Amino acid sequence: MRNVCGHDLREEDDDRVANPDENFIGLPGYPFLPHYREDRSGLRMHYVDEGPSTAPVALCLHGQPTWSYLYRKMVPAFVAAGMRVVAPDFFGFGRSDKPADDAAYTFNFHRDSVVALIEALDLTRITLVCQDWGGLIGLTIPMDMQPRFERLLVMNTTLGTGDAPLTEGFLSWRAFSNSKPDMDIAGLMRRAVPTLSDAEAAAYAAPYPDARYKAGVRRFPNLVPDRPDADGAALSRRARDFWSKQWSGKSFMAIGVKDPVLGPPVMEALRASIRNCPPALELADAGHFTQEAGAVIVEAAMKSFAGDPAGS
Repeated sequence: MRNVCGHDLREEDDDRVANPDENFIGLPGYPFLPHYREDRSGLRMHYVDEGPSTAPVALCLHGQPTWSYLYRKMVPAFVAAGMRVVAPDFFGFGRSDKPADDAAYTFNFHRDSVVALIEALDLTRITLVCQDWGGLIGLTIPMDMQPRFERLLVMNTTLGTGDAPLTEGFLSWRAFSNSKPDMDIAGLMRRAVPTLSDAEAAAYAAPYPDARYKAGVRRFPNLVPDRPDADGAALSRRARDFWSKQWSGKSFMAIGVKDPVLGPPVMEALRASIRNCPPALELADAGHFTQEAGAVIVEAAMKSFAGDPAGS
C-alpha cells in the first residue's frame, strides 16, 4: 500500500508505532500533501512543502503537543508573500514516525533530525519561524549553518541554557504533563485556544489515537535543560552568544500575551538577547499557540523585513 506521494505505508513494528494515515483525511484548513524523508535508521520525517521550490524558505518549527497543523493559517500567507514553506513534524509528532521508547527522544535527536532535513532538501535563504520547542531546538541551529539563514520570526519560546532556574509556570506545566501520559490533546487545545472548532481540536489530536503514539509528547517537557550540563544546555548557551553577538539577519517577534508560561516577560528577555530585534508585535487575544493568529503575523513580519516601521 502506498500513500498519495508514493511512499510505503508501513505497519506497526516493535520499536515504533505506525502513522494512522486514515486519520489525516479532511482535516479542516489543512489540504497539504504529505512529503517524507527517511533517515539512516529507517525513520520517516513528514514535512509540508508548499510554494515555489526556488523561492526563499520559511522553515516552520512547531512545539508540544502540536504538529505542522499549527501552521495551517500561516502557510498560505507565506506562499502569497512569495515564499516556499517547509514545515516538518518532529519525530514523535504529526505524520512523522513515532519511536515507541520514551528514551529515544533527546534534545540532540530532535536537533539532528532538523539539521539533516535542511541538508537533504538543501534549504537556503531560510527564515526560521519558531515557537515553543520549535524555538528551543530551532534557535540552536543557525549558528552552525549560518550561510543558509537570513531572517528570524520568533514566537512564544525561549532558549534552554540551563543556567537559570525554570519558571514556576513551566514547572507547573511539566508536572501537569507528567501526570497525563495519555494527554487529552484535543481538550488541551480547546482550553488553550477557545476559538477552535471541535473539528480543529480533533485535528490537533489526529496523530495520537492513544498513549502509544504520545511518547514524543510526553518527553518534551522533561527535555528542557534544567542544569548547565543537561543535554542541549551548552548548545543553547552558545546559541545565546550567537544571537546576541554574531547574528546579522533581520528579526521579528510576535508574542501571544495570554501565554502563562512563555508570555511577555520571557519573550522580552529573549528579545534582549537577539541582536537588533525590533519591538515585538503583541497579540492581546493570543495565548501560547501564537500561530492561531495566522496571516496577521506573517503580514506584519514581511512588512518589518521590508523596512516598513508599520510592521514592527
